[in-house]
Amino acid sequence: MSATVEAAVVPTFGVGVKFRFDEVRGAWIVLAPERLFLPDEQAVEILKLVDGHRSLGAIVDDLAVRYQAPHELIATDVTAMLRDLADKGVIRL
Repeated sequence: MSATVEAAVVPTFGVGVKFRFDEVRGAWIVLAPERLFLPDEQAVEILKLVDGHRSLGAIVDDLAVRYQAPHELIATDVTAMLRDLADKGVIRL
């Protein structure tokens, strides 16, 4: 993976990874082979937009409008979070 992630990249969940709301925990979870992640509120809002069709740029645009936040700040945060999850095999960039 390159040092920068292009806006046209379409993030997807890795093989065997599930993102869903867990009724027992009352929280969103990421289930990966032999691992469980409990994402915070900000991560949940980003992961809800990872649908295999929406580009990184579209995800950033959506969040910047929704939260009325600077596009560059959202882009930096979203890219960093997705890159971290990609390093763990949860997301494919």
